[in-house]
Amino acid sequence: MSQHGGISDEGGAIAHRELGGFLRSRRERLSPEDVGLPPTGRRRTPGLRREEVAVLAGVGVTWYSWLEQGRSINVSTQVISAVGRALQLDDSETQHLRRLAGMQPPMPEAPSSDPALLSAIQPILDKLNPYPACLQTSLFDVVAHNQAYRWLFTGIDLLPAPDRNCAVQFFTDPQWRGRYLDPDIVATRMVARMRAAASTTASRGTPTVVDRLKEQSDEFARLWTRHDVLLEHYEVKHLTSPLVGRLNLNFVSTAIPETSHRMTVMTPADSETSERLEELSALPASAR
Repeated sequence: MSQHGGISDEGGAIAHRELGGFLRSRRERLSPEDVGLPPTGRRRTPGLRREEVAVLAGVGVTWYSWLEQGRSINVSTQVISAVGRALQLDDSETQHLRRLAGMQPPMPEAPSSDPALLSAIQPILDKLNPYPACLQTSLFDVVAHNQAYRWLFTGIDLLPAPDRNCAVQFFTDPQWRGRYLDPDIVATRMVARMRAAASTTASRGTPTVVDRLKEQSDEFARLWTRHDVLLEHYEVKHLTSPLVGRLNLNFVSTAIPETSHRMTVMTPADSETSERLEELSALPASAR
């Protein structure tokens, strides 16, 4: 089996370390029984050994060890797919592995303050009232939003620009986190999407946001080390507004072409939520 091709040089040593860390985390979650190998008694460390993964993938032990150690080595699509199968990766994890190995070019991150982008998107966001809607970067920076979003997440427009980030607010502001009725699930999915985004985009903000959150939130740091990945998908979230009560909202995201930005719209999942969004939109400014 060929072991030639190329890991992209973009990102350098950081990309190789991310690849090695991801492989190690997935190896450690498997047992010999999971992959059809006979049990070998008590092990000093959890999971499969590197030698076992190499045998299952049909690659050299030294080569696989170097790959997991984050060394800069050549790898083909065929080989990386074999490694993914050996580690029993799901579709999202397989895509993540291929991106880390440089087999899918990163999507350029448009500048957050791009005037042309904002002028094109803001009228759309405004027309979506009373449904909360915003334009976000792949790492949850809120670039633009409509009035309904502002009323739901009170005061976001008053925050300093570096703090207008959903992940930063969720993991550092108890009031923001308190909007969600299932915060533990939201936390896990948010970090997994950031992990996937960090390998998808050539984002200049990746180290800043991630490093900041690892320093300020023990929960974020713990979740980040798990190397879980989750691609953007449709889901229902349950929030509560201090002004109108419980809201069951469909989170629907649309990718913005030629950028890694997305427009997220929150639509009502039931008639009660629809009525409460209308009520929120109709409240006088003094009540908000």
